[in-house]
Amino acid sequence: MTIQRITISIPQQRLALYDDDDLVFESQVSTAANGVGENNGSACTPRGEHIIRAKIGAGQPVNTVFVGRRPTGEIYSDALLLANPDRDWILTRILWLSGCEPGRNRLGNVDTMRRYIYIHGSPDSVNMGEPGSHGCIRMHNEDVITLFDRIPVGARVTISDAD
Repeated sequence: MTIQRITISIPQQRLALYDDDDLVFESQVSTAANGVGENNGSACTPRGEHIIRAKIGAGQPVNTVFVGRRPTGEIYSDALLLANPDRDWILTRILWLSGCEPGRNRLGNVDTMRRYIYIHGSPDSVNMGEPGSHGCIRMHNEDVITLFDRIPVGARVTISDAD
């Protein structure tokens, strides 16, 4: 049986998917503009061990807009961006993370899932390889679809700020 796991490097702004010890997919990402941290309301990317708690958006078109984990019926476009310049765009697919370390990223004021931290798609115009999110891990749409289609619910995700 293949063991799949994801590692996310904050310093490198990279996500890697492994089957056992074999690297099978790699992508640039964008983590939080505020850096790393676990506290509710910090807008930081949480560190440590997580799992994929839920996969949302299977079969939705590329650039489907989500609010509250539900498709709005909108498809992201330049015109939609101009009409909503300050909106935090969550597009295409959502992998909802849940922390595995009580007191660090699970339960209380540090609960990753209650903070609604996702790996999700974003507009293709968003720069990857540099921090810019509100705490989530952003990916380009085609990359998040590739990851979504390859990873099961319950897969391990390690987010690290070590070099």
